[in-house]
Amino acid sequence: MSQSCKFSSGLELANLVVNSELLHRSWDAISDLEKRSCTHVPDLPLSVEYKECEHPGMGTIVAFACPSSVNVQQLERVGTDLVSADEIAGFFSMFDFVRTKVNPSFSVHKAAASLFSSHIHLLSLLKEKHGNSSPLIITGQSMGGSIASLFTLWLLGDIPTKATKRPLCVTFGSPLLGDRNFQNAISERPTWNSCFLHVVSPQDPIPNTFVSSYGYLSNSSISQTGYMPVGTFLFCSERDGDSACFEEPRSVVQLMLAMSSELEEEQRQKRNLQNVDYGLILERLKHYNPVRKEYSPLHQSNINPLEAETMIQLEAIGVERLQGNQGNHMTTSLIANVASWTEDYLTQRRNIFDPTKKLNDIKIDMTYLEWYKKVSIEQGGYYDSYKLWRWKSRDEIKSRHEIMKRKRILTRYWRGIVDEAEQMPQKEGWAFRTRGLYAGTNYRRMVEPLDIAEYYGEGKKDYLTQGRPKHYRLLEQWLNEDKQPGTGNRNSRSKACSLTEDSCFWAHVEEATLCCNALKDGQSSLKDRETSRKRLVEFEQYAMDLINNYSVSVEVFLEQSSFMQWWNGYSELIDLIGGFLCQSPLRDFMKNKRYRNYA
Repeated sequence: MSQSCKFSSGLELANLVVNSELLHRSWDAISDLEKRSCTHVPDLPLSVEYKECEHPGMGTIVAFACPSSVNVQQLERVGTDLVSADEIAGFFSMFDFVRTKVNPSFSVHKAAASLFSSHIHLLSLLKEKHGNSSPLIITGQSMGGSIASLFTLWLLGDIPTKATKRPLCVTFGSPLLGDRNFQNAISERPTWNSCFLHVVSPQDPIPNTFVSSYGYLSNSSISQTGYMPVGTFLFCSERDGDSACFEEPRSVVQLMLAMSSELEEEQRQKRNLQNVDYGLILERLKHYNPVRKEYSPLHQSNINPLEAETMIQLEAIGVERLQGNQGNHMTTSLIANVASWTEDYLTQRRNIFDPTKKLNDIKIDMTYLEWYKKVSIEQGGYYDSYKLWRWKSRDEIKSRHEIMKRKRILTRYWRGIVDEAEQMPQKEGWAFRTRGLYAGTNYRRMVEPLDIAEYYGEGKKDYLTQGRPKHYRLLEQWLNEDKQPGTGNRNSRSKACSLTEDSCFWAHVEEATLCCNALKDGQSSLKDRETSRKRLVEFEQYAMDLINNYSVSVEVFLEQSSFMQWWNGYSELIDLIGGFLCQSPLRDFMKNKRYRNYA
């Protein structure tokens, strides 16, 4: 493990949460709800009740509970099976937004999903009422916590990515909810993952049940098919009077395993007891000032600060005591694993995809291309100067090589950005596309013409269908999707743009030139000649539309440009072979040299 200074804030976060009113108000709402629920009947089917309450300064609290209190025996009766989300009637349509390209499928606790779906009318009314409430706390205990988590997730699916206020879900002794794919899909949205806080007591067998059910074998072996946690877990020890927070999923699983082994005998003896009273635990935590053991781990040569912090956190929740009978080796292994996983997790969070991180550096590379565009005006224009580099001076060729270098850097960056955005969840990907469209569009309009110049310079054809890279197509597609309806053809410009709007304009020019050549050589079939004639007429209309909207740059009309070369050949072809309409807007525009006033 790297010896860099990396610390976990688990103790500080736990202290902050425990001493706030958040947990106490949430638990009070659950307690009030359970007091007015029916008494425990072992064979009563699971159902859902809820309570709404307002607290000044804290907002709205919605608490969920299952009237028939759920213990280990009842959990075993309803089952701990995972089921694919699309196998539950109605569930798939409600939570389809959770799927991502990286995680296209996921599984959830079958009983929780079925219970949620069976109360969809009630939950829909609550969603309509509180979907825009802020602040909003959703809470529940045991299976009520599972419903609270699903309801919170359902609300998150409708909240814009840029929103700064989201609901907070607080559960007490809730079973784990979904598999690794479910956890990964939530973790892909860091703002979602932070909306879940789960309070867990080592004396509560309910959260640990799903971990042990799926056979997690050892500290280094995490199941690929079983349940995985989502969100932040506040482990609080009634016996030790202390608490600590953990976020890294594998660490949470290992801590649950460590705790469940201690509870196995107790669980067998108390299968029918009611749920743990988290109210008493919270009061003890709030008023108890723990005196921690005096560790001196930093004085050990083989331990780093993160491992030292992990040791203190494990001691705070009694894991060291729980594993005391199993020897020091297991505790040492647990510390090493949790610290290592936490380091990976912290590193991953620092490297969360953010297209703006390198954007300032990339702007430097764009500046080089902007300079090249400016100085190339006297050499036939940006496109043709780059295309005809073989006939340039040594200094000009050297300059082109520098531009090629900058172009490669830009392309590598934007290909990576587009690939990342395409893999992101729909709403997060859309948020990037909106933020990055301006820079991405400038890049596309600046760099793609150079790629087109290289493509046709190598004697190729059909760039649009055979040669156009995927990231250009997606950047253009996202720009079109971002346009407001009805604004696509609006002429709001009164002078020529500096960069031709259609980054494929020069590919259309090259294809039009090839069509002219096919008509001139006299060797093409009648069908090919007719096709070429049709494509040339279409190009005329396409080019004139761009000109009317001032959507091409002035360099298009430079005397040496490929467009002007095409026009010269095309006008001769019209007179030579005929078969075209006598007049067209573009021919009138060009023959009357109105392009000289285009600016």
